[in-house]
Amino acid sequence: MVITYQGLESFRITQGDLAMALNPASSRAGADITLISSSAFATDGKGFVINGPGEYEVKDVGIKGFLSESNYSSDSGQAEKRYNTVYQINLEGMNLCFLGALSNAELSSEAKEAIEDVDVLFVPIGGDGVLDPAAAYKLAVSLEPAIIIPMHYTEKTLAQFLKEGGEEKNAPADKLVLKKKDLEGKEGEIVVLKEE
Repeated sequence: MVITYQGLESFRITQGDLAMALNPASSRAGADITLISSSAFATDGKGFVINGPGEYEVKDVGIKGFLSESNYSSDSGQAEKRYNTVYQINLEGMNLCFLGALSNAELSSEAKEAIEDVDVLFVPIGGDGVLDPAAAYKLAVSLEPAIIIPMHYTEKTLAQFLKEGGEEKNAPADKLVLKKKDLEGKEGEIVVLKEE
């Protein structure tokens, strides 16, 4: 599995011939499966698009979506409540959890019960409409992932998040190449990815 970061909450995951886009940065994601966590993201409609809660199985990938909240600032500067979908993805025997544009660290009881054995957690840490670094780290640790990938961050919020995790020196990688066996012995390791 290869994971690349495209900014904000956008990622591309490839596994063999399969390509997945999580909150694609552009409408031309060109993916077999596209997950949209909130209405702030667009897609070209090609491939299989999932944009809300439910249980899905596409191309041997199991996906569960859970409703949560997100706050966005409107053009007038007012905070607006919007819905966000948290996704759990089972791909090649690995469990990925994509929190999307999550702003409330209190997950629904349904999501808490279903999200378990997280191998890779994608967590927003930038504040301003999504979780702030402290709340993001606290939630991340509570989900006990092997690997934590921060997203939607600035240099300042990334530094704060790394400090929370005791990993102040953490050089960003171009991509994360991962096999199930690579997860052995990892507990809450923070992996920072460079924006493509």
